[in-house]
Amino acid sequence: MNKAKFGFSNKVTTASLLVALGIIYGDIGTSPLYVLKAIVGDRQITETLVFGGVSCIFWTLVFQTSVKYIWLTLKADNEGEGGIFSLYALVRRYGKKLVIPTILGATTLLADGIITPPISVASAVEGLNIVKGLENIIVPGNILTVGIVIAIISALFFFQRFGTQTIGKFFGPIMAIWFTMLLVVGISQIAHYPSIIKALNPHYGYNLLVHYPKGFWLLGAVFLCTTGAEALYSDLGHCGIKNIRITWAFVKISLIACYLGQAAWLMHQGQPLLSGRNPFFQIMPTWFLLPSIIIATAATIIASQALISGSFTLISEAINLNFWPRVTVRQPTELKGQIYIPSINAILWFGCILMTLYFKESGHMEAAYGFSITIAMMMTTYLLGFFLLYKLRWNKIMVFAILGVFVIIESSFFVANVAKIKERWMFLFFELFIFMTMYVWYFARKVSNQFIKFIDLGKYAAKIKELSEDDAIPKFATHIIYLTKANIRHNIEEKIIKSIFAKQPKRADVYWFVHINYTENPYTLSYDVSELIDDKVIKININVGFRVQPKTELYFKQIVKDLVTNKELNLHIRPNGSTKYNDEPDFKFIVIEKFLSVENEFALKDGLLLKYYFLLKGWGQSDEKAFGLNKNDVVIENIPLVYHPITNFKLTRIKS
Repeated sequence: MNKAKFGFSNKVTTASLLVALGIIYGDIGTSPLYVLKAIVGDRQITETLVFGGVSCIFWTLVFQTSVKYIWLTLKADNEGEGGIFSLYALVRRYGKKLVIPTILGATTLLADGIITPPISVASAVEGLNIVKGLENIIVPGNILTVGIVIAIISALFFFQRFGTQTIGKFFGPIMAIWFTMLLVVGISQIAHYPSIIKALNPHYGYNLLVHYPKGFWLLGAVFLCTTGAEALYSDLGHCGIKNIRITWAFVKISLIACYLGQAAWLMHQGQPLLSGRNPFFQIMPTWFLLPSIIIATAATIIASQALISGSFTLISEAINLNFWPRVTVRQPTELKGQIYIPSINAILWFGCILMTLYFKESGHMEAAYGFSITIAMMMTTYLLGFFLLYKLRWNKIMVFAILGVFVIIESSFFVANVAKIKERWMFLFFELFIFMTMYVWYFARKVSNQFIKFIDLGKYAAKIKELSEDDAIPKFATHIIYLTKANIRHNIEEKIIKSIFAKQPKRADVYWFVHINYTENPYTLSYDVSELIDDKVIKININVGFRVQPKTELYFKQIVKDLVTNKELNLHIRPNGSTKYNDEPDFKFIVIEKFLSVENEFALKDGLLLKYYFLLKGWGQSDEKAFGLNKNDVVIENIPLVYHPITNFKLTRIKS
C-alpha cells in the first residue's frame, strides 16, 4: 500500500521535520509555561525543591517520553498509524480483556482535552500582566483575562469547520520559532549560572521525593512535563517514525534548556517565594517580553488545535471499531485524513468554556491537570505489553522487566495525581459520560448481534430465482442491495430472507448482498465479488480501513461499473432498469434496523444497557448516512428486538 497517498511519509526532509514540529509537540512543547511554576507554587524556594524538581522533570522526559514513547511505543506501527485504537487493532486477537483498558485509555485522552486548551492559552495570556502598563488590567482570574481566553478558545473551535489546510502550513515554522526561543533563553540563563546543570543528577530528584516534606506528592506537578507524550504516538501517521525521533532530539534539548534556565533564575532572583510570578516569562529579556507572549499564545493555539484534531481522529476510529455511535463526520478540505466532527467539536468547546469559567486562572487548573493522562498512559503500557510479547515476540523476562519499570513510574504518578480528584470532581461526570457511551455502544452491540441468525443462502436459491421470474409479482427494483454482516461467502441473515419473501415479496432482476469489512489496517479500500446464483445473487465484500469513512453507494456504483466494463457476470448484456426517459440504473438499498420491542421484560443491567444503546442510536447518525447512502435510494425496514420476552403474566377472560 502506498502510505504517502494518505499523507503518511517516512521520508526525512526539511518540510517533513517542520510538519512534525507543527503537529505533535504542541502539548508537551508548551509545558514550560506552567510546570516549574506548579512545582514551586507558594513553597519556600530552596535548592532541594528547585534542583529536585528539574531532576524529576529531566528523568521523567527520559523514561516516559524518550524510552517509552519514542523508542518503544512507536514500534507499534499499524500501517503507519498510531494511537490507542491503532494499538488495540494490532493486539485485540491476543487477549479477551483488552476492551476495557482501550475504552479507559480513549476516555481519559478525550476527557483531558477539555483542560489542555484552557490551561495552555490562559498561561500565555496571563504573561501580559508583567508588561508595563497592563499590570492592573490583565490580572489572572479577572473578567477581562477570562474573557480573552474564552474568546481565543471559541474562535479556535469555530474555525474547525473550515479545516486547517490554509493556516496549517504556518504551524511548523511557528513551533520551530517557539522551540528556538526556549533553547536560546534557557541557554542565556544557564550561561550566567552554569552550576545549575548539576540539577540533572538523579540524586536531587531522590532527595526531593524522599526527604522533602510531602515531596512525593509533587510528582503530580512534575507529571505535567510529559502530558503530551501520547500525542507523539497518536500522530504517528502524520509524520512518520524517523521524523518524530529526529525532531524529538531538538525538542527535548530545548525543553531541558528552558527548565534549567527557569531553575537558574529561581535560585538567583533573590526572593524566598515565587509570589505568583511565572519563571517562564521572568527569564525573558524586557525588550522581548511582548513578542514572547505573542509567540507563546500562538504556540498554545497550535497545541490546542493538535489536541482537537486528535480528538476527531480518535472518535472517527472509535466509530469504525464500534466503540462510539455513528455521528456526522465531515471532511472540510481536500487534505487527506483531515476530518471535522460537529458533535465532538461542540462537546469539547462546551467543556473548555466550563473549565475556564470554573478555574478562572492557569494556577488553579494546574492542580487538576494530568490525572486522566496517567490513566491513559497506564492503559497504553498494558496494551503495549501484548504488542511486545505477541507481535514482536520479545523475550518474556525482558518485556516484564521493561513494563515493570513503567508500572512503578506510572503508578507513582497515578497515586500522586489521585490527590487531584477533589480539584477535578466535575471532570468525573464528563469522563463517566464518555466511558459509558463507549462501554454501552460496544457491549450492547454484542448483545444485539447475538440475535443475528445466519442461514445458508443456497437453500433459498431456487425460491429466489422463481420470485425473480414471477411476472405476477410487481417488480420492486431492477437491483436490490442489502447490507449484510455475514462475512462467510454463502451465509446471509435470516431477517434478510424474511425481508425478501415478506407479505409483499421484493422481486428484482439481481439481488446484491454487500458486506462492509473493517480491517485492522487503517487505510484499506478493496473489494471482492462472488456470484452465488448465476446472474441472480451476487455477494460483495468491501474491505475498509478503520480510518476510512465508508461511501458504500459510491463504492457499489464503481464496482458495478467495473464489472460491466470487464464483461463479468453477464451484467453488460442485462438491463439495468434505465429507460429512454431516464438513463439512471434502477436500484434500491434495503436497510434493516432494529428497535427495542415492548414485549421485553428486562433485568436491571440488561435493561439499562439496551435502553441506553437505543437512546444513543436515536441520537446518532442514521444508517444511510453512516454507510454513505443517498436517502432517495434507500428503503428502511424496522424489526423488533425481543431480548427477554415477557412470559410471566396471566390473562383472564371475563364471561359475558
